[in-house]
Amino acid sequence: MTDQPVGPPVTAQPVGLPESIVLSPVSNDPEARTPRVVWNPAASDEPVAGEHEKPFWMPLLRDGIRPLLLVGDLAGCLLAAVVTHTSLRQAAGFAVILVALMALGGAYRSRLALSVLDDVPRIVQAWLMAVAVFIVGSQLIGKAALEDFEVVFMAGLAVLAFRTLNYAAVRSLRARGFVSHPTVVVGCDSTGRDVANQLIRHPDCGLSPIGFLDQHVEERVPLPAPVLGGPAQLIPILERYSPRALIIARSQLSETELVAMIRGCHRYHCELFVLPRLYEVTQVGQDMDFLGDMPLVRLRRAAYRSWQWRCKRVIDAVLSAIALIILSPVLAAVALAVRLEGGPGVIFRQERVGVDGRRIVIMKFRSMRPVNEDESRTNWNIAHDDRVGPVGRLIRKLSLDELPQLVNILRGDMSLVGPRPERPHFVAEFDRLYGGYAARHRVPSGLTGWAQVHGSRGDTDIAERARYDNFYIENWSLWLDLKIMLLTVVSVFKSPGA
Repeated sequence: MTDQPVGPPVTAQPVGLPESIVLSPVSNDPEARTPRVVWNPAASDEPVAGEHEKPFWMPLLRDGIRPLLLVGDLAGCLLAAVVTHTSLRQAAGFAVILVALMALGGAYRSRLALSVLDDVPRIVQAWLMAVAVFIVGSQLIGKAALEDFEVVFMAGLAVLAFRTLNYAAVRSLRARGFVSHPTVVVGCDSTGRDVANQLIRHPDCGLSPIGFLDQHVEERVPLPAPVLGGPAQLIPILERYSPRALIIARSQLSETELVAMIRGCHRYHCELFVLPRLYEVTQVGQDMDFLGDMPLVRLRRAAYRSWQWRCKRVIDAVLSAIALIILSPVLAAVALAVRLEGGPGVIFRQERVGVDGRRIVIMKFRSMRPVNEDESRTNWNIAHDDRVGPVGRLIRKLSLDELPQLVNILRGDMSLVGPRPERPHFVAEFDRLYGGYAARHRVPSGLTGWAQVHGSRGDTDIAERARYDNFYIENWSLWLDLKIMLLTVVSVFKSPGA
């Protein structure tokens, strides 16, 4: 008989796991939920997952599985047309309707846990609505709808079949490590460690933990991944390791630090997930993700990562050009009045702070002449200054002095709607006094904003103004911009004044 070596059981290293991360021996404790994973500094003093060279086909996954699902649904509708011998034109019409309704219902949202059974309610609801639209459309063009019902029925089955195959393929690619996105877990306490271990246990979610972010680390506690740093190292970590996901678990960081950390990711292609504080009793909604037994809230992507943001710039350019043409008589009349009251120098130019802290020079109709440039930079409010004449007070009361900024909007310095730009002197002061003030500069400055339509104009509370501006950024949409523009017109006549 051959002697067997005596020692602890050997744990197989999972395929795709970096050599610097090793599994510790399996515990005999029956209550142990997950295999312990320990960072091995001897193998590497740097986390390597974030530095792997990306495969050449990785850019195809930039938008997640959305393109794959879209192609699968269209292919299903095309297959249904071939099987039922229906014209491709009719099948294409139904496919467009179905895909549009599924997109509105959130059926193309990339998720961690992929299951057709989770999608069935949304797909069936979109399919029923598409059938109703198809029947009504058929009646309007004088074609019997029942003749085409076979193709819509087959299309629904084909969409479910293709989605099942696509999900199986994506789960396989994820589990084998071909689609694995570097992930940073915020908080390395017991909950944060559970999150990291769940990621390792469920590679089919597509996320691979490369490290923790926390400023208080428990000593002598094995971690599934290294501690990359604290909140101050967030930007260097994002730039060096390019994580595609940031999961905020429980940590010793304050809420202020966590909010600043989330806002610090706004320029990076990084998805943000938050583990609810009472996650043990949190119900998983349709717009949530889950990781094992842990529900995760996926925060909304930054506004400028959406297709609507590109439309915003086009709308700004078109509307500002139209406004300059329509309001040209008003602009000429105001310029003449200002010239007659105060002499030469109708346009007043002033340096302000725009998006990402960049300096811009905005234009206004002059309502008074400052003593010198220093007064212009540091004088907070001139509403009650005796040097402001009747014309100046009138154009400030009706906000006509801001109209030259339409030129700034046309050339891209500003937007129609956004946080109002402030002078560098006051930006530096307010950034020091009020938390979250600098976050206003995540988007271009605007002619009007959410704060202004809520009364935060002129000499008002700066902290409140910053909260309104950040609320606008977090909840931006094209409809919100339109709403603010309409409310601005109302407020100018209802509550005029600077």
